[in-house]
Amino acid sequence: MSSVPSLDEQLAELRDKVEHLAAERDQYRKLYIEALELCRKLERGILGPKREKLSPNDAQLALSLLATLLGEHERGGASEDAISDNAAVERVREHTRRKPTGRKPLPEHLPRVDVEVLPPEVQQKGLAAFERIGEDVVETVERRPASLVVVRTHKPKFVPRDRDRLGQVEVLQAASPELPIERGLAGPGLLADTIVRRWQDHLPLHRLEKIYAREGLEIARSTMCGWHADLAALAKPLIDAMWTDAFEVPYLCSDATGVLVQNADRCRNGHFWVVVAPERHVLFRYTPKHNSEAVDRLLRGYKGYLVADAHAVFDHLYRSGDVIECGCWAHARRYWWKALSSEPERARQALAFIGGLFRIERAIATELPQKRHHIRNTESRPIVDAFFAWCDAEAARALDETPIATAIGYARNQRRALERFLEDGRLPIRRVGRWRSCGRLPVAMLCLSASAPQSGLPWPRFQRPLVEPDVQISRIRLPSRSSRLRPRLAA
Repeated sequence: MSSVPSLDEQLAELRDKVEHLAAERDQYRKLYIEALELCRKLERGILGPKREKLSPNDAQLALSLLATLLGEHERGGASEDAISDNAAVERVREHTRRKPTGRKPLPEHLPRVDVEVLPPEVQQKGLAAFERIGEDVVETVERRPASLVVVRTHKPKFVPRDRDRLGQVEVLQAASPELPIERGLAGPGLLADTIVRRWQDHLPLHRLEKIYAREGLEIARSTMCGWHADLAALAKPLIDAMWTDAFEVPYLCSDATGVLVQNADRCRNGHFWVVVAPERHVLFRYTPKHNSEAVDRLLRGYKGYLVADAHAVFDHLYRSGDVIECGCWAHARRYWWKALSSEPERARQALAFIGGLFRIERAIATELPQKRHHIRNTESRPIVDAFFAWCDAEAARALDETPIATAIGYARNQRRALERFLEDGRLPIRRVGRWRSCGRLPVAMLCLSASAPQSGLPWPRFQRPLVEPDVQISRIRLPSRSSRLRPRLAA
């Protein structure tokens, strides 16, 4: 009789093992099919959308799912109604919209050229035979072609009239105007034009070479490359001041990307770094390697919060305590997006938690740091605690080396860093994005250019005054050491 219960227990245990193995088999089969589909898309050159954003219907479903999930955890008094209130907090900037009236008026600051058109009858008989009773004005926009101008600087020589004609006489002559590149061919206006076109308008040097050739001036791309190398050295004091000022902010955001660099035998890997001081500077630097030594050169002397990914190259900075790690929730969210195709249910649950946090952040983006800190502790902290409690519960069910296991493991390993934004209202929930709209991109790229030679990278491998066009210039008189052009109209 005693053997019967033991057999039943063994059967139940074996049944559980079979069900567990069957679940694992189904999961691996889904991953296998997903990998095959991805290979087919890669063979055909078809890549899926990389935008990490749910559709409107899915976003509404995620909001309902978040309320359900939070209702299953003890949240210290936060209920489903509170989540609905959080969603209601989000508001748009108030504005008024004028009724459309057709074509917008042209800007007043643009110069106007008046052209008068007369009827043929008036042209034949003359204005004296008619009386003007009014007029209609029609405005069109034209473009004057860009033009290059050669500025000839005359430096007269003078001697005193009462000089001793038999003795030594001092000849007086003004010094040449200062130029960004000493004894250079290009003036400040042309140099600025090449910088803006190259790094703000994203025109490579070979296209600039053709553009200036159409305007009548042959400028080799190697010449422009040399100009930018000299300008990078000229801008170095400004760049150093920008780095010093950036280290005074409470937190920095950093990231790196690998690039291929030309070499004699074969291309080698280099790395571009970006350091963002929010609302102040966007700074770039090049290093041949992506290691701890590169991070030390990048952030030497900085003390404060650092918003970065969980790469091991930053770990030595956090050990001293001078730099405090602050996790990026957008980076953590990316792992859940990768798991969305293989584990849609659990991935959507995690994205619902993270989406709730970002929804609160958008609502309090313009608030003062003190108020943001208060709202985060009352509204965001319950969501964060529920998210990590859910991750702990799901960790045992996740198969090893699957996308969902990677996402859960990353979140659990980075929990302390991801919770850091709750401690200070100044800290962001993610690395600051849209740094390209800062308006200082040409200066930032000169910053990157200045760091290339210092890292042992040769310049050729690293890169591949406004005058009105209708003003006739007769001569420009400049005082000594003056760089401002004052054109005098010819009579």
